[in-house]
Amino acid sequence: MTLHAQPAPTERLAGRHARRAALAGLALALGAASSLNQAAAQATGWPTHPVKIIVPFGAGGPADIYGRSIAQGLTESLGQQFIVEDRPGAGSVPGTDAVAKASPDGYTLVIISNTQAINETLYPKLPYSLLRDFTPVTQVNSMPNVLVVSPGLGIGSVAELIAAARQRPGKLNYSSSGSGTPYHLAAELFKTMASLDIVHVPYRASGDARTAVLAGQVQMMFDSLPTTLSQIRAGKMRGLAITSSKRSSLLPDVPTMNEAGVTGYEADLWIGLLAPRGTPAAIVDRVQSTAARYLARADVVANYHAQGTVPIGSTPAQFGAVLQTEVEKWGRVVKFSGATVD
Repeated sequence: MTLHAQPAPTERLAGRHARRAALAGLALALGAASSLNQAAAQATGWPTHPVKIIVPFGAGGPADIYGRSIAQGLTESLGQQFIVEDRPGAGSVPGTDAVAKASPDGYTLVIISNTQAINETLYPKLPYSLLRDFTPVTQVNSMPNVLVVSPGLGIGSVAELIAAARQRPGKLNYSSSGSGTPYHLAAELFKTMASLDIVHVPYRASGDARTAVLAGQVQMMFDSLPTTLSQIRAGKMRGLAITSSKRSSLLPDVPTMNEAGVTGYEADLWIGLLAPRGTPAAIVDRVQSTAARYLARADVVANYHAQGTVPIGSTPAQFGAVLQTEVEKWGRVVKFSGATVD
């Protein structure tokens, strides 16, 4: 009879632990694969009913205009309605928060702009974090602001405006759509970089702020190129400078702020699309790729350029990097300007 050595009790116990660990690892791997398969299946069938895009701003502004544009492109390509719902008010916070708390199933998205990046520092406490509670989808576009003045002011350049403001400290006013808005902080950046004492006159909406300049009640403002272009061309406003790094082909005679003597100044507007954190990557990628194809169409590019804006369609990773940079940049402007919520 041949005798075989039996494993020691400790060896048998170690073997059982190893088998259990292997089985546990296999179960985790199968679970992960199942989750991936479920996400892929969900994306393949998505969307099966209308998708809501919340615009937490007023109707007729850049976010609303380009939010509706991207909704149209997604509707045309994906076979379901992408419905824009305007939820303006309180600096965009309630509308943005509604999406942060929405189910991450791809059926609720949000349009954002510089405003939300500014809010991260402007508000002492937000009910959400832009960088933590959302998944970047794509940057829709970028557009410059324009420094405009009332023609009745009799000023034709940034240099003349700076000289007049320094001669009359505290006497010149600028309007905006409210404290902490991109238009307000664009002006505060100018005010700080040019060492000026000019007074902020906040209004409830961009249209009201624009009307004040058109009527000569306020001397100047920073406003988006798409919304001021017609008034500038009609001579109802005078464009002194573009806030982007390059001149606009729509206003080729209007210099950039940098060319006008405010070295290093840049304050473009942008519109982007976010989903709640946890939205399946396959759905996010499908929205982004569909949006990017729409934004690359020749007719869409021509239409955007005619309005003074540049279509982008960046990847989620690229847009995420933009968000990080914008939160940091405008956070610095908020702090040194002392801007506060109305």
